[in-house]
Amino acid sequence: MENEQAESIRRNIESVLEKIHNSAKTAGRDPDRIALIAVTKLKPALIVKNLAEFGIVRIGESYLKEALFKMNLLNELEIEWHMIGTIQQGKEKEISANFAEVHSVDSKKTAINLNKYASLNGRKLPVYLEFNVSGEKNKHGWGAWADDQWNGLLPEMNEILDLPNLDVKGLMTMAPYSNDPQNARPYFKRLRKLQAYLTGEISTSNLADLSMGMSGDFEVAIEEGATVLRIGSALVGPR
Repeated sequence: MENEQAESIRRNIESVLEKIHNSAKTAGRDPDRIALIAVTKLKPALIVKNLAEFGIVRIGESYLKEALFKMNLLNELEIEWHMIGTIQQGKEKEISANFAEVHSVDSKKTAINLNKYASLNGRKLPVYLEFNVSGEKNKHGWGAWADDQWNGLLPEMNEILDLPNLDVKGLMTMAPYSNDPQNARPYFKRLRKLQAYLTGEISTSNLADLSMGMSGDFEVAIEEGATVLRIGSALVGPR
């Protein structure tokens, strides 16, 4: 059974990497500029081990307790752990200490707390700022689905970018669920447009990256400029 699981993951990796390569080439982009994060929330540590054995070492987790359990089990492996889930108040200390990057900074308060603990840990923590570009009530992040909201974002963005122990790498979003990947395109376009706006308005910013695109829509995300993909079921099967 374990061998069958590993072989299935190997085939999935091969398929996903081929799609990333082809989509990037079609869009005139360098595939090596696109990072793949395997999302393994609610999956056993053995699957993370399988991924690492096949060279997928960037691992995304959403739940702190689950992630820490896997980290402890797999501490001999060279895995780069990414926090991609909503950050609960009071968890910033452990997140800052245990994750290579954080993709889900959705408020100034969270950013300030992560900065404080990163300072205590003597590190500069790479983070992405999460934006709600669809207007869905169940989405987290700063509201940015309408252009007239964007100017109001600037004061907080300036404050966060000035935090000395955060390295704000770029922006993150989740498109609304749809069976048609093309339905995600407007939301990815909007995040890229927001990236250009913030970069133009804040001279000290270096928001080079876009963390967007999941199993059902990552090829469209690549076409729209994604530099980080968060892919779960296409690699490790449905939860």
